Amino acid sequence: MTLANPSASTRPRRRPGYRPAAAQAPGAPLPAVPQTVVPPPDAPPPIVPPAATPAPDPDFHALDRALRAAAARLTQGLSPSVIAEAWADWAIHLTASPGRRLALSLAAADAAGRFTVWLAEAAAGGKPAPLVEPRAGDRRFVDPVWSQWPHVAVAQAYLLGEALLLDGARRVPGVARQHENELSFLFSQWADVLSPTNLPWLNPVIVSRTMQEGGRNLVRGAMNWMDDASRLMRGAPPAGAEEFQVGRDVAITPGTVIHRNRLMEVIQYTPTTATVRAEPILIVPAWIMKYYILDLRPENSLVRWLVDQGHTVFMVSWKNPDADDRDLSLDDYRQLGVMAALDAVNRAVPGQKVHACGYCLGGTILSIAAATMARDGDDRLASLTLLAAQTDFAEAGDLMLFVDERQVSLLDDLMWSQGYLSGGQMAGAFQLLRPNDLIWSRVIRDYLLGDREPMSDLMAWNADSTRMPARMHGEYLRSLFLENRLSAGRFAVEGRVIALRDIKVPVFALGTVRDHVAPWRSVYKINLFSDTDVTFTLVSGGHNVGIVNPPRGERGSYQTLTRTADERYIDPDTWAGLAPHHPGSWWTAWQEWLAAKGDGTQVAPPAVVPDATAPDLPSPGLYVHQA
Repeated sequence: MTLANPSASTRPRRRPGYRPAAAQAPGAPLPAVPQTVVPPPDAPPPIVPPAATPAPDPDFHALDRALRAAAARLTQGLSPSVIAEAWADWAIHLTASPGRRLALSLAAADAAGRFTVWLAEAAAGGKPAPLVEPRAGDRRFVDPVWSQWPHVAVAQAYLLGEALLLDGARRVPGVARQHENELSFLFSQWADVLSPTNLPWLNPVIVSRTMQEGGRNLVRGAMNWMDDASRLMRGAPPAGAEEFQVGRDVAITPGTVIHRNRLMEVIQYTPTTATVRAEPILIVPAWIMKYYILDLRPENSLVRWLVDQGHTVFMVSWKNPDADDRDLSLDDYRQLGVMAALDAVNRAVPGQKVHACGYCLGGTILSIAAATMARDGDDRLASLTLLAAQTDFAEAGDLMLFVDERQVSLLDDLMWSQGYLSGGQMAGAFQLLRPNDLIWSRVIRDYLLGDREPMSDLMAWNADSTRMPARMHGEYLRSLFLENRLSAGRFAVEGRVIALRDIKVPVFALGTVRDHVAPWRSVYKINLFSDTDVTFTLVSGGHNVGIVNPPRGERGSYQTLTRTADERYIDPDTWAGLAPHHPGSWWTAWQEWLAAKGDGTQVAPPAVVPDATAPDLPSPGLYVHQA
């Protein structure tokens, strides 16, 4: 909008009745200075207002935050109001819905009648078909003993009750969708706790083992529990993790730290081939975990494999933040992380564009950086790879149960008191997403059967947790999870909005089938918001195992299909029906894709020249060792 008089917006506002003084003519005498009026001696002293003093906080906000932070420590960051509100919403509306109550009662009566008939036939030695099957992915009853009498009756009774319980949380008229999901999650947790597999006297596997060993398994289990409790109190790693020491057993691909700042180190890896491809690869891992998941042992190290294929590889190794880093922002991770690393790569390999790869949260910040670079005309990228990384958070899966205004507010208070969110506090939420796999199965194996699962390099890495700075994590949860600004075109960098569609370099996006952190349909949405060629790949496995899948093992499978910029969008389920299946590792498909996006030139390996910020320090550097 154009103002009729642009200068009017800069004029000072005038009091009513104000008249400007006449302009002073050159050489005219100065106006007389007004005389100070002196009050008579008998006049009362003037009233002087008291000096302004800061008012105390009438709401005692700091006290409230401290109390909420203490509550968050007890609940592992789960807001009590979430449970209370969901329960109240469900109970009130169920009370006001006699039809739904009648339907649930009839369903329970029908289940009881069918179970009675089934039980009589099974008790008589028959083999009736199961009344209900375990949910997809439920492996609690896979042992053949659960199909034998009388254990099969216990399993069927439990599965019927679980189905009725979970159905009771659904389809109550008037209940908010979020509350329905939260209550379903809560009911599922209760059902998991009460599973007969968790009760020693009802689990035939535990009973049989105890009888065979005369209870020695329970003694070993008690010793395992005491050892785990002691390690937890001492802050020591889990049993067996000492066999995978960083820099000795894992993260041993040769390299050198060439740049360091207050947030990260950049590692340049030593080539193993006489010549290398001209375009280097920069990998940006998530700072929610340490980088060496991509550089475990030589036989399953993605870094080592890429180097052996003739690539020059650079890796970002994030600092493990502490309370002094509480004010690090999300944009600090872009500037001090992605952009500083890209500058270091350009110094090491001048004149070449870079294949940028981001894993999980590292992929999200990399996509933000790439969109910002595209907006500002920075064309240093050759391609963009996003491994299990989300750019849209509208359908971020079960993790959204822990991310709403109530949860984020509680986490804000917890991080306000600590300066960070600890790895253990984050791990609690992730374990609740898969309690049977991550909690109860371990309780049964370690403490009731008395067995220890052998420690693996991936398990040891998973126990090497990191922290999240308070400010960054709050910004991440609010701007991306809660408000979904990035894909909505409302995410601003340096005061100006960025758009994913500005990214014109080819994109390789990867999702994993069993991902509870970044569901593959959510990762797939990069197809909706980009305006470039996108090669989407769906691999078997989960968020970590699906990524660490070297070609030598020939395990797993993947689907891949490319949509060019001028082709129409297809939904993820249609894509899954069209994309061809391939056995083995996706690493080979990605390496072929990278080779096709370069110019094919082979050059001598670049020299390793650390800049002034970094000493001549071999990989894995210093930051990865921070506990």
